[in-house]
Amino acid sequence: MVSMIKALTHLRLEFPIALDPKSVEEQVLANPEVQARLEGKAPKKVIVVLKRIVNIVV
Repeated sequence: MVSMIKALTHLRLEFPIALDPKSVEEQVLANPEVQARLEGKAPKKVIVVLKRIVNIVV
């Protein structure tokens, strides 16, 4: 699954297919690299498209 922050691809993560969108969102936001890219800002919106992409709007 690709993780995008500010419309740029920054990270590729793999998750079990059985995970629901909320679990994927929690795991992506807990990732240290994602936290560094967020620069301490809280995301305004997180869009999860299962098996494809997680888009984080800051």
